[in-house]
Amino acid sequence: MRYSYAITAALLSGGAAISLITGYPAGAQVAQNDEQNMSRVAPRAGAPESFADLTEQLQPAVVNISTRQRVIVQANPFAGTPFADLFGGPGQTTTREAQSLGSGFIISADGYVVTNNHVIAPPDTRAQLEEVTVTLPDGTEYSAEVVGKDVESDLAVLKITRDRPFPFVRFGDSTAARVGDWVIAIGNPFGLGGTVTSGIVSAVLRSTGMAGAGGGAYDRYIQTDASINRGNSGGPLFDMQGNVIGINNAIFSPSGGSVGIGFAIPAEIAAPLVQKLIKGEEIRRGYLGVQIQPMNDDLAAALGVPANRGEFVQSVQPGEAAERAGLKPGDVVLSVNGQEVTPEQTLSYIVANIEPGTRVPLEILRGGRRQTVQATIGQRPSPEELAATRQFDAQPEGSEAPPTPGQASGSVVADLGIQAIPITPVIARQLGLSDNVRGLVVTAVDPSSDAGSKGLGRGTVILSANGRELTQVSDLEAVIRAARAEGRSAVLLRVQARGGPPILIPVRLRQS
Repeated sequence: MRYSYAITAALLSGGAAISLITGYPAGAQVAQNDEQNMSRVAPRAGAPESFADLTEQLQPAVVNISTRQRVIVQANPFAGTPFADLFGGPGQTTTREAQSLGSGFIISADGYVVTNNHVIAPPDTRAQLEEVTVTLPDGTEYSAEVVGKDVESDLAVLKITRDRPFPFVRFGDSTAARVGDWVIAIGNPFGLGGTVTSGIVSAVLRSTGMAGAGGGAYDRYIQTDASINRGNSGGPLFDMQGNVIGINNAIFSPSGGSVGIGFAIPAEIAAPLVQKLIKGEEIRRGYLGVQIQPMNDDLAAALGVPANRGEFVQSVQPGEAAERAGLKPGDVVLSVNGQEVTPEQTLSYIVANIEPGTRVPLEILRGGRRQTVQATIGQRPSPEELAATRQFDAQPEGSEAPPTPGQASGSVVADLGIQAIPITPVIARQLGLSDNVRGLVVTAVDPSSDAGSKGLGRGTVILSANGRELTQVSDLEAVIRAARAEGRSAVLLRVQARGGPPILIPVRLRQS
């Protein structure tokens, strides 16, 4: 579940929405197709007398989603410290189970189900998803297949099967939603299945980055005061015609419970992405390669621009579209391809929805003068690649020490006391290396390990081990297994620190 307080956006573990229409149970098709009956169920103007008839028709297509995960954790509470050997050594692990609950909705008679990715994606990077179960309102359970998922938009599609059609709903037109329109949310808050809440559209085109958290590729939501709580994630937000106009996703809350500020992914964003996931198509997003800061009053006063217009460029990534277009730190991007950059329409959102390879004009403010540059939009790296590059940003003095294994992203190599990921061209450029460098990059080191004492640190690139070139963490693990089988207690690593030449370092293996 995503919470948002002050500057933190908060996820919900719950379901998504569409509009109901299939032959089971009776009345489902009426909800979608019989305009005369629908006008009786929920009049288009004024407050409805009751949501009961509409709810009865839509609820059969809203499902509960539960997952079972397997998590491998360190059994030694002092792992990674000098006291590890006193409690069985650093390599001792144990397995435990974890579960999650959320909501979802069926969008086709043959059993495609939409939900949030965070409902089915284990939040713990050490966890493996083992089982997803979809439960219909009548209590029937189905084992679900994960058809596709997308981290950026926080969407996932599941598939369930049976010998007769499922009730289902359809996406509506979220662009027609107006502030003040009635909406209902159906989901699984706190594990209470089939809970219905009502409210109105509080805002459209809402960006959670407006609270200071910074916008993302899909930071545009419908805001509602319909009660949304933990477990509602992935559930549908319906309009009064029974169409899904949003997928409940996050709340703004100081307490973890609903305070009347909930966010739903608009159908206009979700529907095309869901179809791509069903078809197995690659989801390509545009990318400029800049670090940006929303315009605030002080920046606006210093630069002489309105506070609600443009975004400030803090840095430009080498080799990316922005650098090739001539953007510089200190520029203010005012518009992209004629679309103004505003708090409701962020630079990240505009660019992410442009096809990579498209050439577009950027209106910028530089040194108090407006000018236009042409940019050929690049392809946005994966969330994992973006997170990895952020790990290797230079740390200012006084900042916290790098994380130890288990806290950073990447795979733990317990025999060496390090955590590492394969190097990518994006990471290589971040480290000042050429794009064709291959190897592993260290994301964290146990300072008590021999690797830590030999100078390996976050950002160190491991090019080879015992003469074998490395492209995956499994390559390094294979070298370690071979060394142990031959009775060796160390491996010879060829490493390259940031800004230094490649060197060879023998690193002792930890005792198993």
